[in-house]
Amino acid sequence: MELGVSATSSARAAHLAGLLGRWAVAAGIVALAAGSAWGNYAERPAVQAYIGELVAEHGFEEAWLTGLFASIRPNDDVLLRISRPAEKALAWHEYRRIFITERRIEGGAEFWRKHQSTLQAAEREFGVAPAIVVAIIGVETFYGRYKGSFPVLESLTTLAFDYPRRGEFFQGQLTELLILSRNEGFDPLEFKGSYAGAMGFGQFIPSSYRAFAVDFDGDGKRDIWQNEVDAIGSVANYFAEHGWQGTAPTAVRVQAAGDAANVANAGLDLDHTVGGLQAQGMVLAVELPADAKAALYRMETADGVEFWLGLHDFYVITRYNRSAMYALAVLQLSQAIGELMAAPE
Repeated sequence: MELGVSATSSARAAHLAGLLGRWAVAAGIVALAAGSAWGNYAERPAVQAYIGELVAEHGFEEAWLTGLFASIRPNDDVLLRISRPAEKALAWHEYRRIFITERRIEGGAEFWRKHQSTLQAAEREFGVAPAIVVAIIGVETFYGRYKGSFPVLESLTTLAFDYPRRGEFFQGQLTELLILSRNEGFDPLEFKGSYAGAMGFGQFIPSSYRAFAVDFDGDGKRDIWQNEVDAIGSVANYFAEHGWQGTAPTAVRVQAAGDAANVANAGLDLDHTVGGLQAQGMVLAVELPADAKAALYRMETADGVEFWLGLHDFYVITRYNRSAMYALAVLQLSQAIGELMAAPE
């Protein structure tokens, strides 16, 4: 989720070897070279200052934190992987091939059948259709098969102090991880997840876990790692809290030329209206309210390009992972799984 699309790691792997040299030059991994001068993170002045902040602002014990960071060293693989996420490395048709497969569609139908009562309960409580919840879990972790094997504390510490471009964000997530481990009674060294610190069936980063994970089976714990019931409820709650409506088209294929084509891929925010885009040259095959907020996306195919109009719920999917390709993959996988579930046996 958000940064933890662990299911895309196989696609990244094909690119990593060739990208290593270019990435090191382009990104200027000065921080990693500097980090190698220290034996562990507890020896670094920046980490010592961070520990002081955690003690002062959140009441942690200094000796415990120092011992914790003394056990962690930089993870070079984490820095390499985050430099080239699949959403940026691949064209749409390449990205789509990872997720819209017979195996993933059939796996989604199997997961749906296994957890049908839970998915129905989540739909009643949160208003999110089973197909979307199943597709999210399918894209993120292949229905729990690949939840990530990176020690989350190590990943977040590496990114917080050796990835300057987003160090502030990851330091925030590191703080969230430490707080949730204290509040939920977890050992922070036991968390496993993606290289970017995302965890469980739905790949929640720590702040999302704290804000949106739910104890959906009522056993007193919010377990998104082993408990499919909690994971399903948590994904549905995330969408509900981000304004999922489920009553209108999520995205539609359109034709675009001229000024309309020029505004495609301008961003994820719904900065346009359907009527405004039509006035600029977008052609719809279905009728939509002219005042509906929307964004236009250009997707590269093997034969050229196609245009997609993203509406409110498409934007909500991008709140889970800030990528239009990700949102479209989730949508198309959800539709394929839904069609399979509806087909006569």
